[in-house]
Amino acid sequence: MVQKYQSPVRVYKHPFELVMAAYERRFPTCPLIPMFVDSDVVSEHKSEDGSTHRIERRCKLDVDAPRLLKRIAGVDFVYFIQKNTLNRRERTLHIESHNETFSNRVIIHELCCYSVHPDNEDWTCFEQSASLDIKSFFGFESTVEKIAMKQYASSIKKGKEIIDITARPELPVTPAIAIPAANAKDTHSNKDTTSLPGSLSEPLTGTPDDKLDADYIKRYLGDLTPLQESCLIRLRQWLQETHKGKIPKDEHILRFLRARDFNIDKAREILCQSLTWRKQHQVDYLLETWNSPQVLQDYYTGGWHHHDKDGRPLYILRLGHMDTKGLVRALGEESLLRHVLSINEEGLRRCEENTKVFGRPISCWTCLVDLEGLNMRHLWRPGVKALLRIIEVVEANYPETLGRLLILRAPRVFPVLWTLVSPFIDENTRKKFLIYAGNDYQGPGGLVDYIDKEIIPDFLGGECMCEVPEGGLVPKSLYRTPEELENEDIRLWTETIYQSASVFKGAPHELLIEIIDASSVITWDFDVCKGDIVFNIFHSKRAPQPPKKDTLGAHGITSPGGNNVQLIDKSWLLGQDYSMVESPLTCKEGESVQGSHVTRWPGFYILQWKFHSMPACATTNLPRVDDVLATLQVSSHKCKVMYYTEVLGSADFRGSMTSLESSHSGFSQLSAATTSSSQSQSSSMISR
Repeated sequence: MVQKYQSPVRVYKHPFELVMAAYERRFPTCPLIPMFVDSDVVSEHKSEDGSTHRIERRCKLDVDAPRLLKRIAGVDFVYFIQKNTLNRRERTLHIESHNETFSNRVIIHELCCYSVHPDNEDWTCFEQSASLDIKSFFGFESTVEKIAMKQYASSIKKGKEIIDITARPELPVTPAIAIPAANAKDTHSNKDTTSLPGSLSEPLTGTPDDKLDADYIKRYLGDLTPLQESCLIRLRQWLQETHKGKIPKDEHILRFLRARDFNIDKAREILCQSLTWRKQHQVDYLLETWNSPQVLQDYYTGGWHHHDKDGRPLYILRLGHMDTKGLVRALGEESLLRHVLSINEEGLRRCEENTKVFGRPISCWTCLVDLEGLNMRHLWRPGVKALLRIIEVVEANYPETLGRLLILRAPRVFPVLWTLVSPFIDENTRKKFLIYAGNDYQGPGGLVDYIDKEIIPDFLGGECMCEVPEGGLVPKSLYRTPEELENEDIRLWTETIYQSASVFKGAPHELLIEIIDASSVITWDFDVCKGDIVFNIFHSKRAPQPPKKDTLGAHGITSPGGNNVQLIDKSWLLGQDYSMVESPLTCKEGESVQGSHVTRWPGFYILQWKFHSMPACATTNLPRVDDVLATLQVSSHKCKVMYYTEVLGSADFRGSMTSLESSHSGFSQLSAATTSSSQSQSSSMISR
């Protein structure tokens, strides 16, 4: 398996020419880098005007490997071929190197580039990428990869030390052997996330807007190992190349990587699932759109309260004083869930603010839970069920946001609640829990170790006034009937720009768009929540008959699983009454698809989502009502889509007019779990 390693851009505050002079001083050998033993020139060529210089060297390196491994391999040194191309006119140096030793067992390829900083011609950027393919190495494949990673990290550290000592640019470890397994790369980052806050006293070294700078990573994301940096950059680049929607911030990506121990494939899967969930439920706009009901403002006993000693935002929850039964009966599960999601979104925002204030990365918050007053009424089954669902949603979509959980004044009934809840909490999260019974929190090792004395809340024996509501019993006059709660749940999860639709075998879902201006742009964004579908776009000069809402006829079908509307009359002929304007697009379950179509004619356009196994000609032979009713009983013949469309004038269109075939988001690896869990656990808007 080929391993790829990529690093952030390193910026040296020295002119390109000085960096080149320092770089050349390492040849034929460099005392500052003991691993680089010697080098010989194989070939050399200079252009007539001296602007271009090409040189090929054979480099000798002493790899820090166990002596046993060297004896088995039969070598003390390894050799690399390095090809350098220096362009003085463009002020660039491109380095390409590969291993000569063991080339039939291990293939190492490294690319490096020195170039002038785009925003400051007196600075120099260094970019690096490498790949390692170990075909066989005497049974020591894993050992070789670990040695490579260790030496890569060591070489980077040594390079920084050289800069500090000599005030000259780092001399990169030529050929990638220093790092057989771990080199680096350039990465693309969101412009919003790479911009530097003006509040910093000293601006960080800058890089092109689409790159991740090494200093930026350290300042805003923390100290990462070279391998962790590589994982972040590679996942970021994958999202930029495949995801057509909003790219999450680097901090957000890093949380999912940490949650899966920097396994890119696993992190990518849960991140993609979460991005789909956020889009379906419009979570990005929650802080602007969600207004807490007055019942929550009065009886929800939680709120933000300063920060802990590490600069993390501090959230206080007086769970023992909360009437969980009353809140569920008055609001329903969806309102409580949405409120908790807004708390988490606020926590992310506060982490960003504290990162700027404290001058170091703050990526998570501390939660203090006071259990005084907890009793058997808190074990009310619907309340526990709501709590478990909230925990599950938060665990899936806000990993690594909890830095520490302080549980105070745990009563005797707490072990019962803990037994019910703990299986739903990630093991890494459980390790962050600190539980205090009675007044144990007041002594050594208690609150004062984590929270400054002056901000300990008054109800915990401190002097700081805390604005967290005291709670109390929710008046029964505020309770709602089960029917009212169900309707409220439906309303909350359908308040979105996205619509849901069911697609049945023999009954596609169709959407009519009337175009007046021939140069308009039809845009679409849809998720295939269940099953496989075929997406089509048709054009007609005459309008289809409006769907009938009172019958399950050929023009309108409504089922409990979502809306299904058919517009193309069974008597219409393709190529005569209407025409296809884009090639059919087959979409798999779990895919997110975005695209656009520039209209060539005015008239009526029909977007169609059709069951995948349906014959191509079936659009002209729609089934009878009895046939459609029969298909409703077969779950395997039912698909679900969430979609949003918009018509823009060509002058107002601000996206790339990509073809339908290229509009996949790349999330095809999403499994049915993406939606099935939310359907079974929350009766979300997808299933309504």
